[in-house]
Amino acid sequence: MIYNFNLGIGWASSGVEFAQKYRNICFHKAGLPAKFIFTDLITTENIEHYTRNMGFLDSEIIWLYSYFTDYPIAPTSYSRVDFEKKIDREFTYSRQGSKGRYNFSNNGYYSVFFVDDESECINRVEYVQNGILIRKDYFTIGRLFSEYYIPLNGAARVCQRKFYNQDGTVSFEEIVDGKESWFRFKGGALLSKQELVRKLCQELELTSEDTVILDRTSEIGQAVMESVGDAKLGVVIHAEHYSLNHASGDYILWNNYYEYPFSNHRFIDFYVVATELQKQILEEQFEKYNHVKPQVYAIPVGNLDKLRDCEDRKPYSIISASRLAKEKHLDLAIKACVMAKAEVPQISLDIYGEGPLKTDLKRLIEENDAGDYIRLLGQRDLEDIYERYELYLSASYSEGFGLSLMEALGSGNAIIGFDVPYGNKNFVSDSENGYLVPFNEEDSEWVQVEMLKDSIVKYFKGSSREAFKEKSYEKARKYLTEEVSALWKNMVL
Repeated sequence: MIYNFNLGIGWASSGVEFAQKYRNICFHKAGLPAKFIFTDLITTENIEHYTRNMGFLDSEIIWLYSYFTDYPIAPTSYSRVDFEKKIDREFTYSRQGSKGRYNFSNNGYYSVFFVDDESECINRVEYVQNGILIRKDYFTIGRLFSEYYIPLNGAARVCQRKFYNQDGTVSFEEIVDGKESWFRFKGGALLSKQELVRKLCQELELTSEDTVILDRTSEIGQAVMESVGDAKLGVVIHAEHYSLNHASGDYILWNNYYEYPFSNHRFIDFYVVATELQKQILEEQFEKYNHVKPQVYAIPVGNLDKLRDCEDRKPYSIISASRLAKEKHLDLAIKACVMAKAEVPQISLDIYGEGPLKTDLKRLIEENDAGDYIRLLGQRDLEDIYERYELYLSASYSEGFGLSLMEALGSGNAIIGFDVPYGNKNFVSDSENGYLVPFNEEDSEWVQVEMLKDSIVKYFKGSSREAFKEKSYEKARKYLTEEVSALWKNMVL
């Protein structure tokens, strides 16, 4: 069995969760059984809804907080009718959208429930007395756990959680003191969350036939590393692993997220990075600074089920897809397309994604009177969208891998982006399937925009657009699911 450890998951999942999603596709293809373990306390939603949204099977998920109960990972099915059967006093009921309210005969006592609009199933019920929150119950197929609150400085603060079995008995309790917790089981107490993680690992009864993969090490790394026993242990590197500005001949500053597993390399059986370039750099740095040669595998974090094409690919069309966040520098992409429009009037740019800079980017488009050819199209499933465009444009200063770049490649898009690690270098052969734009972080914004513009114009005015498309397809073949699955299978076995 392969056990993959992560912290949390949500509707707006990070690249780590998407990497796990793609990895699981490879595991299925290769016939490798796997479990995905999440250790964060999740109260916003039933974790099953998040994991199912990412394509995981319920049987593949372990949640730290339900593992010690007899509740399975399952979609929420506890209904309002089920809840009302347990009410032993008179009440009145009202409803507005996904939020309902029960007023009980006791003066000043009521509960508020949060229900899924489509299924009419209850996710959470909050109990309030005399204006003070005293308890929350969380439901899946039944009441999974409760939180108890005390008033402190005018606010409700959680002080205890009880986790139940399906018959209503308490499996274990969490006693909360600010940011610290300890856990009470029938057989004794665990004094920290790290000990709870250790208990989970111990109950998995890991053997030499198992493999443990750490996708995140913050908070849980030490507990897992100390508990794997004879199982193989690997760490996945999801981002730039060191600070370029703090590396000298004698010293290197590792990324905070990886300093612990790098410092404890003697306990790690292998590391996994996304590109051959990062593998080469990491191996050289380990030998130079730590005088060791660990096992490092380069396995793409994504994969393609097939190559995609369509007959009505829009001429002169550009696509960009990412979070609308500062580090993606989409303002540069917009400005470059505004400038390129003067030389290539037919171009259009569609930007897919959501994020905190949406309002700013919309304003930038309006200020440049570009709304008729530059659009913000929000979050979409882009699986069959890339193939409608000619060119993928990235203005990011760094991509650890770039799933959107891979997907664009698999749809025959040419790619333009800065000559920065690792994604652009990995997916773009300069002047063959796109352009790597010279990059110097000291360059002014105007210089960066001008160079992006020049590459856009060069592509659309060139005579090699069809050749660029075919080269992208050629490069994309190594990311087909069967190819990436074979890499995982060879590593694990």
